[in-house]
Amino acid sequence: MKAMILAAGLGTRLRPLTDDRPKALVEIAGRTLLEITLSCLRAFGIREVIINVHHFAGMILEYLKTNDNFGMHIEVSREEVLLDTGGGLKKAAWFFLEDSNPLEEPFILHNVDVISTVDLRRMVQFHTERQALATLAVQDRETSRYLLFDEQLQLCGRRPRRDQKTELVRSSPRPQALAFCGIHVVSPRVFAMMSEDGVFSIIPSYLRLAAQGEKILAFRADEYYWRDLGKPDNVLQAAQDLKDQVLL
Repeated sequence: MKAMILAAGLGTRLRPLTDDRPKALVEIAGRTLLEITLSCLRAFGIREVIINVHHFAGMILEYLKTNDNFGMHIEVSREEVLLDTGGGLKKAAWFFLEDSNPLEEPFILHNVDVISTVDLRRMVQFHTERQALATLAVQDRETSRYLLFDEQLQLCGRRPRRDQKTELVRSSPRPQALAFCGIHVVSPRVFAMMSEDGVFSIIPSYLRLAAQGEKILAFRADEYYWRDLGKPDNVLQAAQDLKDQVLL
């Protein structure tokens, strides 16, 4: 099984921590976000990873070289222009479509700036048993942007906030608003369905595909620790959680 780590962003919310480094190399208790994410994937049994890079890309390349790729086979997808989540994934499609990789084997797509104890084995099993095109780890918590799912846990829309206008792409009498965790399990079949080009987010692609009847499912991750590391205060809190053994 393979994985992609999304690490190309500018990390503007993490400033000043990202004034002289990419967000992937911001540290928590002496460990970089990239090392933590790679360790999580390696513990799951993944040995082949592609990482997209842009901001301070050279520092990430040197970091991987210095650490012998942490014992993994790692490819780098360098973006001269930031392509966002969808564009970044599409640029890296070749990595998942190699002859040795069957189209039915899913892969993991993981933001570098989230940290969690989500059980990837359970998530992949959930995805595979339901023959989903994509499965998104979600929680019932406060967020600035919600995804909406029907009673069968299928994506049916989105809403910026609980009190704002709902965008529905599939009819549902009681859609549930859930917060996305930045962790996906994806079937390589998705690449043939990605009609978008250039710079684009993956979420509108998921919404379009859900409207066409494709299975974009929610994996409920409420029982697991999760934290967004997009802001310096969150990094500090994650370091405290690590110290208190709340995490990992």
